[in-house]
Amino acid sequence: MEELFAQSPLADLIPKVKAGERLSREEGLRLYQSKDLLMIGYLADLVRKRKNGDYVYFINNRHINPTNVCVNRCPLCAFGVDADDPKSYVMKLEEIEEKALQSKASNPSEVHIVGGLHPDLSFDFQVEMLQRVRRALPDSHIQAFTAVEIDYFCEQTGKSTRDVLTILQEAGLGSLPGGGAEVFSDRVRKEICEKKISGDRWLEIHGEAHQLGMKTNATMLYGHVETIEERVDHLIRLREQQDRTGGFQAFIPLAFHPKNTGLEDRGLLKTTGYDDLKALAISRLMLDNFDHIKAFWIMIGPKLAQLSLSFGVDDIDGTVVEEKITHAAGADTGQALTLQELVHMIRAAGRIPVERDTLYKVIRKEF
Repeated sequence: MEELFAQSPLADLIPKVKAGERLSREEGLRLYQSKDLLMIGYLADLVRKRKNGDYVYFINNRHINPTNVCVNRCPLCAFGVDADDPKSYVMKLEEIEEKALQSKASNPSEVHIVGGLHPDLSFDFQVEMLQRVRRALPDSHIQAFTAVEIDYFCEQTGKSTRDVLTILQEAGLGSLPGGGAEVFSDRVRKEICEKKISGDRWLEIHGEAHQLGMKTNATMLYGHVETIEERVDHLIRLREQQDRTGGFQAFIPLAFHPKNTGLEDRGLLKTTGYDDLKALAISRLMLDNFDHIKAFWIMIGPKLAQLSLSFGVDDIDGTVVEEKITHAAGADTGQALTLQELVHMIRAAGRIPVERDTLYKVIRKEF
């Protein structure tokens, strides 16, 4: 295989990637500037195979979005609305508990909970929500609250990040999702999410979670106003944070969907399959200290997620069942895949399906 790529301008990276050496910022930029997608995929797949063999992970999970009311109203977001918007909703604690109970028969390994920053929902509401979900699904791991939400709880209560995280842990919180990272560049954040916490604050919150023994994920929202330099710098800052605290499990590049957002009138188009595969593969190459790269099929579609398994990806998320945030921005994917469909996708790509829990403990490999 290596002979096929010997004439590529990126051929000099083959021995470095094979040796597991860290790529520089300049090399990350070279990858993004290159049009040799197959070469980039080949390099990324070397890393995938070294880290995870032919295993591809997925999870039986459920999403709950308690409210779409949000004080930030970021231009990048189609999900958040004002409280008086006809599309606004707030789930009562009883409704959230009932939704959790309804999923009990399918025995989800994970309940994933994120929502808007509702000005009238107290921190006590969030704590009780976790307690109720844990009661309803005692064997499920609760992954909840982006760093943006954690910061908002600190603001509401006047408590430190550590105190807020500790209280939530005691109520049932198991890990943090990676949302809210967007792109760390101050220039980008000023344009697409000015009211949202800074990149420094996002990294600080995840670092504190890691120090408490909590695992977290990381993301990057790409395909809007960012430059390739800002993408690479985002990846390097994540890599540096992982060097410091070591608590990131998976990285999930998230393709921007412009429909119904405050950026739609700029003429932004959805990312192409070429863009998506490149973002996934380069993430695998730059984030040498992350164990897993996830293709979120809700964002890029099941077929492209399947193809990404040859571009450095080893995780395609899970069954999901109900997803509101990406679909508010015009996602045309379905909202659920069955376990059988996920297994079929993975096997057809020549990989070995592995059902995992949130912390990547293997639940089963035999299907």
